Amino acid sequence: MTIGVAVIGAGMMGGDHARRIGSEIAGARLAALVDLDVDRARAVAAEVNGDVLVTSDALAALDHESVDAVIIASHDSTHAELILAGIERGQPVLCEKPLAPTEAECQAVIDREVEYQAEHGRRLVSVGFMRRFDAGCLRLHAAVANEEFGQALMVHCLHRNVDPYPGGSDHTITGSAVHEFDFVPWLLGSPISEVAWLSGRSSSRTARIDPQLLLIRTADGVLTTLEMFISAEYGYEVGCETVFEHGTLRLTEPALIEVRAQRTAGIGFPADSLPRYSAAYRVELQAWVDSIAAGGDPDPRLANAWDGLLATRAADAMVKAMEAGDGRFLPLDALEAPAIYRDTVSA
Repeated sequence: MTIGVAVIGAGMMGGDHARRIGSEIAGARLAALVDLDVDRARAVAAEVNGDVLVTSDALAALDHESVDAVIIASHDSTHAELILAGIERGQPVLCEKPLAPTEAECQAVIDREVEYQAEHGRRLVSVGFMRRFDAGCLRLHAAVANEEFGQALMVHCLHRNVDPYPGGSDHTITGSAVHEFDFVPWLLGSPISEVAWLSGRSSSRTARIDPQLLLIRTADGVLTTLEMFISAEYGYEVGCETVFEHGTLRLTEPALIEVRAQRTAGIGFPADSLPRYSAAYRVELQAWVDSIAAGGDPDPRLANAWDGLLATRAADAMVKAMEAGDGRFLPLDALEAPAIYRDTVSA
């Protein structure tokens, strides 16, 4: 069985997903590509073998007879509406982060998926938190779970981009740090219990507050520091060092070569996340397609809608901490997941 996939959004992420579905992922083909800029979508579709529907109408694409599943990589504001449209059609959905910009929209998705699962016996929604498939992140995750170096005591993360993108200081949190709001509780196996926000001198390269220092405490008492620097200029870099009782583990840049020239030695940094997480995106997409072909719930390694709600909820709390500006921790009350999510196991 070959899964016909519609990709909504032909920008950086959507275009990359479309190319991978069309050329790298076994058991899938690119059936439709949607973008308001039809010329951009047509250019991406031209790189893929096969008959691809190119349109600016997302709902028409979902209704096309060749479409079995959907990847959503359009503007954040469209996510909830498009996910709900996929559920109504019984189509498995992989939505890029965030699940939705607000907790209320996330809850609407969850409520509908719970109803669908009760009627049809399967969940449909996954969220594209690709770090769960990154080899280095998986190594950290295993070390924490197995207490290989004792208990995890503290985590230090950094997340740097080349250039500032459209949006204010809050979008650093909701559009980028949302990755860490999934990664940290997944890494530690413990939900976020409180957050705090700090800043110092800001870069002259952007009008937003940049960099920002975000503090995340999980229910197990572990404190995570997160530096968000969106206008770092030198390259795209994501880092994490986990401090254990008997040692530390630190992610390294997966560079293929080291350059030694002009009395210097070093590695190059990518301009964005695509080269850094290329292997993770590929494994994530293959896991998603394989689980669709199997006919059951999404692969348990994939983030689910509840994970997406928790990440958005943490981002909302961090924005409130930023707006308060006093450096105090804001608590997040514990939530109980609906039963259809409590049975999932993160690998």
